[in-house]
Amino acid sequence: MNTGFNPHISVDIVVFGFDDNEGLKVLLINRDKDEQKHPARLKLPGSLIIIRERLSDSAQRVLQELTGIKDIYLKQFAVFDNPERLKDGEDLKWLCDSSGIMIERVVTIAYYSLVKLHHYSETELSKAFNARWYNLDDIPDLIFDHNEIIAEGLSVLRKEFLTEPLCFKLLPKKFTMNQLLHISESILGIELDNRNFRKRINRLEYIIPLNEHQKGVAHKPARYYIFDSRKFEFIKRGHTGFII
Repeated sequence: MNTGFNPHISVDIVVFGFDDNEGLKVLLINRDKDEQKHPARLKLPGSLIIIRERLSDSAQRVLQELTGIKDIYLKQFAVFDNPERLKDGEDLKWLCDSSGIMIERVVTIAYYSLVKLHHYSETELSKAFNARWYNLDDIPDLIFDHNEIIAEGLSVLRKEFLTEPLCFKLLPKKFTMNQLLHISESILGIELDNRNFRKRINRLEYIIPLNEHQKGVAHKPARYYIFDSRKFEFIKRGHTGFII
């Protein structure tokens, strides 16, 4: 028996990636390296924690081991403790076989992160578990309750997006109004009125217009903007509310 793992606690990570052309995606991996030994099933990057390991350290370790991604910001957003979450017998057998532990129940702590898709293209991700990006609308049936974890992670992301400057983690330092509109629509999952959106953004003191425009584009060059994080934090102390 492998005594290195805690048999009752795991971490699962929802990594959202954004590309200006492709929108919001989620990173998934194969359940097992050996697809001949086990039927191919997809899952979130996740695993049992190691005994005496902090949860945050476990999340970073697991993400690097399974996908090759390391040293990124991760935020804990929920605990999934349904006693029936491991009810699928075949998936439970895989978990016991792969961990070397007899397991009956596991509580998982879920994290989410936002990354720029071009920083972690599929050619740069780990091939061991066939880590790949999937469109939100193309996510298949995953093992255990991982579809539920993604849905909850997206719900939390959308709520926090309205009060926190999360989109600027995904945008370049200098961005256009169209890029900000696109990322907002992708995360919120709705179509925003272009004119009203621009009016709202232009009223925000922490989004600064530059005297600089795009170059070498076929259409009318768009103005660039930057996000002033210090001004945002100063204003936030007095009120809440971001885009919508």
